Amino acid sequence: MPDADALITAAVAAVRGTDVRDAERKLDRLVVGSAPAQADDDGGRDVSAGPAAVDAALLRRLVAAVHRLWPRGWQPADVARIVARRLGARPGRLVVDALAADRAAQPGPVPQWWDDQLTALDARVRWDDDAGWLGGWATREGTDRIAALRDAVEVLALLAGLPPVAVLRPPPGGVGAVTVTGAPGPSGSRVLDRVRALLAKAESTTFPAEAEAFTGKAQELIARHSLERALVESTVAHPDQPGGVRISTDAPYAGAKALLVQEVAAANRCESVWSDDLGFATVLGFPADLEAVELLHTSLLVQATAAMLRGRRERRGGGRRTKAYDEAFLHAFASRIGERLRAATDAADRQAARDTGADRLLPVLAARSGAVRERMDTLFPGVTRARLTVRDAEGWQSGTSAADRASLAGSAPPSRPLTGRR
Repeated sequence: MPDADALITAAVAAVRGTDVRDAERKLDRLVVGSAPAQADDDGGRDVSAGPAAVDAALLRRLVAAVHRLWPRGWQPADVARIVARRLGARPGRLVVDALAADRAAQPGPVPQWWDDQLTALDARVRWDDDAGWLGGWATREGTDRIAALRDAVEVLALLAGLPPVAVLRPPPGGVGAVTVTGAPGPSGSRVLDRVRALLAKAESTTFPAEAEAFTGKAQELIARHSLERALVESTVAHPDQPGGVRISTDAPYAGAKALLVQEVAAANRCESVWSDDLGFATVLGFPADLEAVELLHTSLLVQATAAMLRGRRERRGGGRRTKAYDEAFLHAFASRIGERLRAATDAADRQAARDTGADRLLPVLAARSGAVRERMDTLFPGVTRARLTVRDAEGWQSGTSAADRASLAGSAPPSRPLTGRR
């Protein structure tokens, strides 16, 4: 009987192929091969294909598969997201166990952001022995061993075929990786804590004008904070450099979500590139600006979704959902909110120029914009532009109204340009 690794290799190769029947045969053989080990001719026990060996081999292979992705630009959150996107929630949870095992195998400390991603995924080693890992996972999921084996093999096949992506931050052990010790505060910035409080109020109110006011104030604080950081960084010996984050743009309405990311990024001196096939947008910018983009985008997506649901109820003909209406609503919301955020940033720029002098501020901002653009050109040399077409005028007008009640008249549904990978 083949050993566990050979059975797994055959099953993964078959799943990655086009012969469905062969894939089923190889998966069945893996299940059969994991039956209790039998005594060999010498009276000993051949444990190479027993269930414990298969469990341990699968976990070992999964850890190796995710570990190979780190120098190719992938991060723990990216891996969990792509597996859940393409295979479903249950395989997504299975790969989180592999991420936990990979972290446990790291020989030393890792960057704080790495552990933060694992904590957000609740990636923890919940088993005492690798040999019993898969059985314990199946029990937690309320499924059987056959389904668990199938999930594990499909995850391995998916991981083996993932393409390289932009390396935004050096992974653990990589060149330039930085390990942070100690326990930072909630945000490391009182300003961003105030922004969080304002955005929480914007999300909780049912009055659009009030939500807009809270969001506008949040952007004003963010813009001022960014300018202050930029001026301070311009005087230090080792200033911050542009980095990047990835923000999910999964279905439904992936294009509208990517547009919202792009509008928020542009208002905060960042660049955004949408990778539709991978389900995320990459935002490039300086650290404080990236944190602001993540905060604002998360809040505005909640606000946009709530406003869209209200718009359905208010639309002519009742609350019947149509994809064209929802997409147009979200496109309009993103477009109008982007205008408001940029207006707040421009106002902060003008005030800062008066306070500190345009001759001091403008060269700093120009240098930072140039650095972000250079970073984008380096990481995404083949970037193209796509257009998102709006097909429902009522949805566009409702979305514009939700973002700004004062700008309803004269709105028309345009096509919107969006930076992305093809």
